[in-house]
Amino acid sequence: MTDQITTHQAEDDARNETLMIWLNGHVVPKAEAVVSVYDSGFMLGDGVWEGLRLYNGRWAFLDEHIDRLFEAAKAIDLNIGLTREGVISALLETQEANEMHTDAHARLMVTRGVKTRPFQHPALSRQGPTMVIIMEHSRPALPRPIRLATVPHLRGLPMTQDPKLNSHSKLNCILACIAAEKAGADEALMLDVHGFVNTTNACNFFIVRKGEVWTSTGDYCMNGITRQKVIDLCQANEIPVFERNFSLVDTYGADEAFLTGTFGAQTPVEEIDGRRIGDGEMGPVTRRIRTLYKALVDEVTA
Repeated sequence: MTDQITTHQAEDDARNETLMIWLNGHVVPKAEAVVSVYDSGFMLGDGVWEGLRLYNGRWAFLDEHIDRLFEAAKAIDLNIGLTREGVISALLETQEANEMHTDAHARLMVTRGVKTRPFQHPALSRQGPTMVIIMEHSRPALPRPIRLATVPHLRGLPMTQDPKLNSHSKLNCILACIAAEKAGADEALMLDVHGFVNTTNACNFFIVRKGEVWTSTGDYCMNGITRQKVIDLCQANEIPVFERNFSLVDTYGADEAFLTGTFGAQTPVEEIDGRRIGDGEMGPVTRRIRTLYKALVDEVTA
């Protein structure tokens, strides 16, 4: 397939060639934003991250994103080295350095820092955390709805690697994405350990059946902030919504399907495993949810 796309596909923007990056307390040009080959994140994927979206000069749902970052850091026993206010200040400093006002995306990353020797034990990271904020001018640009392929890679149990943890260790999801691309799709649809439909390799997943919105139980997926906003909006606007177990059979027979994430908000799905979903275009329920979500973002960033 020659027209594969991704859920994070954006318009080209020449300004991204001259970005300023926040790195351990300093704002530096993109070309100078480098970390050690001994860094825990590079060496082992030992770190956590958060993605944020800028609308109308304000970062949408900022408190929820910062809460999730600190919760993830606590879960892996990582001291970020800054207070909440310090992290927000760094974010705003990077935004100002890049003169960004809207349609921007930030990736805030924290690792356990530089190791003294190239081995696994956390005690070998003795120089304090590494923190980086990458910020790009970014307007989503999907030429068509997304195509999904079901893959054998699962979102696992919490005692292996909890899917709710937004960690740098994303190899399982990357392998799922590769498998989907090999099958001619854009992104992978991943099942949970019981064989129920769960999530994609990068986004949360919803279907619409007879006017009802279904998503997974949430037991084996990222606790997506956009996911929760969609659930809340449905409940507040008399759209039936259910967090439940459902199968591929339910999914293939859906009237609509869409993905949720900070970058793309709600991304429509065209087909799954070669089965066209509805008419292959954005359906009326998805369109209504997108409208409600946009109104919510406008409200919180006004």
